[in-house]
Amino acid sequence: MRQFITIASNAFMELIRQPIFLLLMTVSAMFEVFLACINYFGLGDEPKLIKNSALAVMFLSGLFSAVLSASSSVAREIRTGTALAVLSKPIGRAQFLLAKYAGLALALTVLTYVNCIAVLLATRMAFDTYGDVDIPGLSMFLGALVVAYAAAGFTNFFLRRQFVADAVFAVMITVTLAFAILHFVPREATRMAENYTGIDWRVIPAAALILMALLILAALALACSTRLEVIPTLAICSALFMLGLVSDYFWGERARTGQWWASALYAITPNWQQFWIADALEGDKKIPLSYLGKALGYAAGYIAAVLAIGLALFEDRELS
Repeated sequence: MRQFITIASNAFMELIRQPIFLLLMTVSAMFEVFLACINYFGLGDEPKLIKNSALAVMFLSGLFSAVLSASSSVAREIRTGTALAVLSKPIGRAQFLLAKYAGLALALTVLTYVNCIAVLLATRMAFDTYGDVDIPGLSMFLGALVVAYAAAGFTNFFLRRQFVADAVFAVMITVTLAFAILHFVPREATRMAENYTGIDWRVIPAAALILMALLILAALALACSTRLEVIPTLAICSALFMLGLVSDYFWGERARTGQWWASALYAITPNWQQFWIADALEGDKKIPLSYLGKALGYAAGYIAAVLAIGLALFEDRELS
């Protein structure tokens, strides 16, 4: 167990030390907040447009992060011989691959957490045709990012610590503190519509569903990276992502009519629609906890199957 924790923690730290991880986390969070600073003229549907767009950005940034992190965690280590050095010790391939996935899952959780804070802040900043940009919220969020990068630069220059990893942890802390402070700062609603309701906390279960989908993508990317490099892995995961979005249309109806080939394809293809239920955030609707439990069971079963396939591909992979 100690070896598993060591490999997982090392994989996590290695992933958050990648500049691309910090870049994706910062840019996606900034873009989600930026979406709440645009005049949409959506005839009262501005909060819905902002939530849908921000959650879509969270999903796409997680897709790229999962593929790039999985390839960096496994494919590069196989290519450079690091995996062979680790497996030359009394460590099994199953333990190695599962520990790598645990580190990858933790890194994606960090990315989703920061994005979730940004989406929650975007729901606070949303305004309609008669409103204005939430200057205190925007200033506080951008100031949190500046403070985080400045703190990481300070520790890098004076303490000789790794800049990117410190910046990731600093962004987590400062963004959380900024959001906590803004929670007690009233949103100026004098020029806004009367239907302003503040922060939409229903984003949290929606973000949890997206995290489940990202964990499935991470398992798919990890299985592909045992045999392929970054570009083929990204192509396969992107294709599965697109197929999963339209699986209900192409195979769902045929599977319900009893066609065996459609049922097989419908079971094999990950159904992302199970994790994308932005329509449930309209009006006073809520995502029930029972649905979260069912989605978690589906994600756990799919992840277990994909990791089993990845382990089978990794068992006879030549590492020399």
